[in-house]
This record gives sequence, C-alpha cells and structure tokens, in this order.
Amino acid sequence: MSERVLLGDEGLALGSVHAGLSAAYAYPGTPSTEILEFLLEYQEEHGRPHAAWCINEKTAYAQALGACFVGRRALVSMKHVGLNVAADPFMNSALVATHGGLVVAVADDPGMHSSQNEQDSRFYADFARVMCLEPGSQQECYDMTREAFDLSEKFGVPVMLRITTRLAHSRTVVKLRAPRAENEVRKAPQRASWILLPGNARRAWRSLLERQREMVAWSEAAEWNTLALAPDNHELGVITAGIARNYYQENLPELAHAPSHLHIGAYPLPVEKIRQLAAHVKRLLVLEDGYPFIERQLAGLLPQPVEVTGKLTGALPPDGELNPDLVRAALGLPTRAGVKLEGITLPNRPPQLCQGCPHGHAYKALKKALEPYDTNMVTSDIGCYTLGALPPYSAIESCVCMGASVGMAKGAAEAGFFPVTAVIGDSTFLHSGVAPLMDAVSANTNMTLLILDNQAIAMTGGQPPRMPSSRLHDVVLGIGVDPKHCHVVEAMPRQVDAIAELIGSEIRHEGLSVIIAVRECLETARRKRREAVVTA
Repeated sequence: MSERVLLGDEGLALGSVHAGLSAAYAYPGTPSTEILEFLLEYQEEHGRPHAAWCINEKTAYAQALGACFVGRRALVSMKHVGLNVAADPFMNSALVATHGGLVVAVADDPGMHSSQNEQDSRFYADFARVMCLEPGSQQECYDMTREAFDLSEKFGVPVMLRITTRLAHSRTVVKLRAPRAENEVRKAPQRASWILLPGNARRAWRSLLERQREMVAWSEAAEWNTLALAPDNHELGVITAGIARNYYQENLPELAHAPSHLHIGAYPLPVEKIRQLAAHVKRLLVLEDGYPFIERQLAGLLPQPVEVTGKLTGALPPDGELNPDLVRAALGLPTRAGVKLEGITLPNRPPQLCQGCPHGHAYKALKKALEPYDTNMVTSDIGCYTLGALPPYSAIESCVCMGASVGMAKGAAEAGFFPVTAVIGDSTFLHSGVAPLMDAVSANTNMTLLILDNQAIAMTGGQPPRMPSSRLHDVVLGIGVDPKHCHVVEAMPRQVDAIAELIGSEIRHEGLSVIIAVRECLETARRKRREAVVTA
C-alpha cells in the first residue's frame, strides 16, 4: 500500500481516479477548485480520465450525467453555491436510473471565507432523497469517494460527497489502494428510466421512495457511522459529523469521563444508532459544521425525553466554522489561555484589487463618467471586480450571485431609475450573464453593461475562460445588441479618460449598450512569462 501527502480536495480527486473514473466536469469555485485541477494534471500526465472546466455548474452536471448514461463513472464538482446553479439537473437526476456511478462533490464554506453565504449542502441531498457521505479526514476523502461510486451504481442514484473548507484545503498523508479499471461503454438498457415524462417520473419517484429503506439500512451498517457507548457515563452523548470529530477528539483527553460518541459520516441518518445513543444518556451534544442539520432532525426521531444541545440551543454559535475552542466550551471545559504577543501590532489587510489591475482602470473610468449625476446605480457580480466595492474605488453597490448584476440592472432601470450600469466579468458573463442580457436586448432596456474581460477566472486561481476575448464581442452581437452601441476597449491607464467619455456617451444613449474592457489579468500574465522562461 503506497502513501501520498494530499489535500482533502486532492484525496477526493485521486479516490475518484482509483474508483475507475472516466470523466470529470466542474466550474471553479473555492474551496472546490483543486479537485478538478488535480484531475487536469493527472489527465495531462496519464492521458485519462477526461477532465474539463465548463461554462457553469449546470452544464457540468449535465455532461457528467451523459457520461453515466453510457455506463461510465463520472464526477461533477463545485462549491456549495454552485449547487444552486446545478439544482435543476441534480434534483431530477435522483429519478433517473444512473447507469454508471455518478458522484457529486460539493465543498461547503462555513465561515464564508470566499463565499456569499454558508448554505449546507446536506439539505440538498436530503431534499433530493439521495445518499450523502461526509468525510472527516483526508483519508476518508479518498476512501469515501471510492465507495460513493459503488453506492451510486448499487442504488441507482447520484451520491453526494460533502466536504468543508478546512478539510478541502488541509493536507496530510493518505494511504492508497489498488486502482479499479474504468467501466466499459454500455448504453443504459432502459430508455424509460431516463425520460422523465410524467408517467415515467411518477414511477421513478415511487421507486426512489421505495429505495429509502434500503439506503437507511445501509447507513445503519456503514463503517462511516460509528457508535461507542460509555458503560459508566450516562450523562452525556456526543454526536459528531465531518471534521467536527477532529475538534471533539482533540478535547477528549481533558474530559474526566469519556462520553458516549456517535460519529455520522453517511446519510440518510442512522436512526437506530441515534436512538440507541439517546436511550443511554440524559443529554446529547451535536457537533456539526454548517447548519444544525442533524440537530433539527433529532426531535422527530427520539421517543424518550432527552435534552439536545447544539447550534439551536446556543451551545455553539449558529454561524461560522467550528473549531477546537468552540467545541471545548460546549463540552464544559475551561477556556485555554492563548499566547500573548506583546508589542506586535498586526496590520489590517482588507482584500483589494492587485496593484495595476485592469479592473481598477475601468472603475476609475466608470466613476469619472458618473460624476455628472447626483445619484446613480452600479450593480456588480461575483469575482475580482467585487473588490471594486472597497476603497479607493467604492464603485459598485451589489454582489448577490453569479449573473445577477445584469438582471438587477434591468429591473432597476425598468423601475424608473437612471442611470444604471451593470458590471460583470468575462467568465461570469458566460456562466450566467448571457441569459439576462437576452432579456435586456428584448426590452432594449435603458442601461449600460460593462464586461471586465481579464481573460481568466482570476479569483479562483486563473483558470482559462471557456471562450477567448476575441469571441466575446461576437457573442454579444449574436444575441442582438446593437453594433453601434457595443464597444471593445483596452483597459490601460492611458485610456481612462477615453473610456470614461465612451461610458458617458453610452449612458446618455436611450437604450441598451455594452462596453467590453479587455486586458489580461496581471497574475496570469506573470505566470505565463515565468512558464515561458522555464520552458526556454
């Protein structure tokens, strides 16, 4: 048995390869990005499996479905908010009889280190009535991924792997096992199971519900759900999930009496194990990162009176990441004294655009163009350009979700506000900004769209966009934007005044206009130069 030092993301990726993975699809999003980056490097070195970035999470999911439709094992990965984009195919894929194994890797971000919310993907798995595995270590990322593909093929459903930021981005030794061969290409034998016409869908839904008992039975016996009853301690039982087990175990040696402990790594919930634990103790403490997913369900599962504490009761904070100190307090242990560093003042370093970033020049031009107006509105999107909200630019006023800036600007303009400008990046525009722009074209909305094209998905590490800058202009024209009011400019410092004049002119135009400000991300340009030097 060999070993490798891997991130949680990398353990999941290599576990997929060793499970016989044939195809992997994703849209970059922290903390999930390293999953596909690992697979892309593996593909370059070994020629297999097929791995590719996609326009967005929904298209990625559909491509993975296509791979399992012909019997192959496929992985689709995304961050938690990406699952909102892929929710339509995800929910419906629970009804089709997945032919090859389909694993959906979702990286949640409790604490919102690089996200706009903390949503817990376990609710999506429960919503779709599919199985979910939740690794608590990098080794489990590897091992559970292998098993997730087997489960998907056994139960005929997609299986979710839910990890969180701390696990995705920490690294340790992982023991590897012999790889499994890929499935042969073989078309799904029953077409009806993939055609969700109402008659078929009703049968598929009943079939999915009938399989729930089998899934629970598997979960009760799964090695990932472990129950250890303490014979001499009937006071406290602890339920952990995911990486919370590490925080609990770190504090365990300081407890006078070890509590009974149930660790849950596989869902549906192991109901009998939970009831067995509850019958043994007077009080339960639930430790889970994210929402109180397990804690909320206990009330309906426990017949006998037992006190349940956790996030809902205030024993743990309702938001942010768990950590050993928070778990320590919930266990009733005294606060640990930290190390005090006298005389050291750490500088405050808020996030900001890179020095010389082309987006900064575009924002300077935009602010200059808006100077004649007492009030104005600038909606924005997710990405580097969101940093334009902070000084010295303070140039944008919204950041809700991918593609929202265009639709929000349309709504504000149609509500009677003027002037309205929307800002979006090149990759985000292709991800989900094109569709609302079609709406704006149809209505010839009185707004100006500024597409900041830095030729990279920069915030997640500089992944290449699905379409080069040279074709972005054609896309905008292709959906019907008036060529007289669609412009491409270079986001250089010397061009700020000219760009400001152009933006001002298009704001005064009564109707829709689009300006594409192009200049490569400084970081990706530097990386290319370094790689060119090494290659030479």
